[in-house]
Amino acid sequence: MRLLVLGGTAWLGGHIATSALERGHHVTCLARGESGTAPRGVEFEHADRDGADAYGEVARAEWDVVVDVSRQPGHVERAAKALADCAGSFLFVSSVSAYADSSRPGDDESAALLPALAGDVMESMETYGQAKVACERHVTSAFGPGRSLIARVGLIGGPGDESDRTGYWPLRFARPATDDGSVLVPDAPDQMAQVIDVRDVAAWLIDAGEGGLSGVFNVVGETLPLPEHLAVAREVAGHRGPVVAVDQDWLLAHDVEPWMGERSLPLWLPLPEYAGSGSRDGSAARAAGLVSRPPAETLADTLAWELTRDPGRPRRAGLPDHDERRLLRALTTA
Repeated sequence: MRLLVLGGTAWLGGHIATSALERGHHVTCLARGESGTAPRGVEFEHADRDGADAYGEVARAEWDVVVDVSRQPGHVERAAKALADCAGSFLFVSSVSAYADSSRPGDDESAALLPALAGDVMESMETYGQAKVACERHVTSAFGPGRSLIARVGLIGGPGDESDRTGYWPLRFARPATDDGSVLVPDAPDQMAQVIDVRDVAAWLIDAGEGGLSGVFNVVGETLPLPEHLAVAREVAGHRGPVVAVDQDWLLAHDVEPWMGERSLPLWLPLPEYAGSGSRDGSAARAAGLVSRPPAETLADTLAWELTRDPGRPRRAGLPDHDERRLLRALTTA
């Protein structure tokens, strides 16, 4: 199979290229190369996707499959139009953030979407979902439903997760902020989590390309109650200290952010408005061959990667040590 990866120098794109190479496929990555280097063994086509002739060279070749992970509608529209006559199919990595409603557990691919972003450029993450909707429409417009696959991916985890969302919990349990080993967690027994390993996403996309799969799929991990996910993270870290569970009203009142960002508790989201965010129906992708490894394997591998990194680096998600200690003190003195 001749595979063109638009990107391939960052996290997911790199895994897609590597997975294809390991199966003996011919892989070309088109990118600026600013996010990293392409995996060894791929052909690299240097191009700026904002440029007028970014796809001129690759459009002169024949491709079995194109894979794109972009969030910029203009990039996707120009790529899909340029490659529609020289590629068999287009696999686009979208997101469950494209859905309009996150409050209903169990929604499948037929759920309503956000309005598509009108412009070519997503200016901020506030319009991420709308941008992905626009990208989806550009793909299906150029390739048609029979030659396109839309993978609405949930939270991707595993080693290399620079967002810090999936690495925070196993690392926090491995390195508590307190002398007695206490770890602050959200008391959210009704919240679900669906972490999908980056390696499993990549493998399934290559399977889809090999099999000529088309359609729209929620590509999500196993649905686990958040406390169970945290218990797995605790187990792989070997944590034996106290676990201090606090309800969402207290956390919000003390300016703890949900999901990600500065002073956050990753994977936690307020209920009921986000009751469906970790419980999308992923049965269609599983029926189409998606296999996700056990959460313990993902979290153990993520922890091993986290332990190689600078412990003092600024994190994109999680509570800094001093903040966690302050919050735990506030609980004991309340």
